[in-house]
Amino acid sequence: MNRLLFRLTAAMLLAWAGALPAAPGVMPPAPGVEGRGHGPNVRIKDLVDFEGVRGNDLVGYGLVVGLAGTGDGLRNSPFTEEALANLLERLGINVSGESFRPKNVAAVLVTAVLPPFARAGSKIDVTVSAIGDAKSLLGGTLIMTPLNAADGDIYAVAQGSIVAGGVLAEGAAAKVTLGVPTVATIPGGARVEREIDYSLASMPNIRLALREADFTTASRIAETINKTLPGAPAVMLDSGTVQVDVAGSGLSPAALISRIENLTVNPSVVARVVVDQRTGTVVMGGDVRISKVAISKGGLTIRIDETPTVSQPNPFAKNGETIVVPRTNIDVNQGGQGNLFVIDGNVTLDDLVAGLNMIGVTSSGLIDILMSLKSSGALHADFIVR
Repeated sequence: MNRLLFRLTAAMLLAWAGALPAAPGVMPPAPGVEGRGHGPNVRIKDLVDFEGVRGNDLVGYGLVVGLAGTGDGLRNSPFTEEALANLLERLGINVSGESFRPKNVAAVLVTAVLPPFARAGSKIDVTVSAIGDAKSLLGGTLIMTPLNAADGDIYAVAQGSIVAGGVLAEGAAAKVTLGVPTVATIPGGARVEREIDYSLASMPNIRLALREADFTTASRIAETINKTLPGAPAVMLDSGTVQVDVAGSGLSPAALISRIENLTVNPSVVARVVVDQRTGTVVMGGDVRISKVAISKGGLTIRIDETPTVSQPNPFAKNGETIVVPRTNIDVNQGGQGNLFVIDGNVTLDDLVAGLNMIGVTSSGLIDILMSLKSSGALHADFIVR
């Protein structure tokens, strides 16, 4: 009965999917692919990165002050004491030989991303992370911190009141931590001091780097650009790069990028199944296909109960001794009937999951079946386990 119900459900789902009308503007699938890769149109700007239009990572070392006794323990973080002494000396306060151990200072690393074409004076967000044994950065203020790029030059300076991402409350016998109070942000907390020398206007051509390299998607991007902008010939160099000639378009590189990034294409998505065994989460693509295969799922449950009893000697016994007698109960249960289900070829993963859900397969059981399908070669998709 379960086998008949499962096959009827799969057949009904396939018939219902085949009866849906085609979306307007979508070409019918080519013979032999049955709609594979024919999903919604996506803007080119969401699929590619333009060469040269990128951010640059910045990092700096600084101090956060004004903490309510939750800063670094200077005995355990000597670098905090040294940095604080250097800061005070630069401000004209000599603390050489003095013994000071404030608890309201924390050493931090400050990170940020310098956006493309950022101009001097513009502001960017920064992230502040404690590197000592500080308990919380809540309520602190970041002191002026230069931010360096990979070349060692300073491109921005950060300073300001931080916004902590968590809360810490503790007493003599209990402590409660919500989120991560040792990591914080400063919206607009860094000011750009140096610009990156990059001339977009002098580029003779533009290269589009696909975020997910795919020959079909790259070909469709080139065809769309050539059809919409015939004066700017586009050539697919490889599965991850499309090159566009700027000279014949009559537009500046910036204007041409603006025209290109708003064009839409239908990307070809690789069939993929992602499994997270820790949470029991399964994410699958719509292009996953399964060959004809037989599935049988059974469950073996072993339950062990320990119920020790106490044996005492008779009253007034001379050599009596109280002992604990172990008592173990073992129950073995073979769950399920172990029915064998036959899955016909060209069945989508949606049909398989719907059928398995109807017969009560849990998420962990579904993950086991998917792993077995991949091992048998019946699951035609990239299988990723996290």
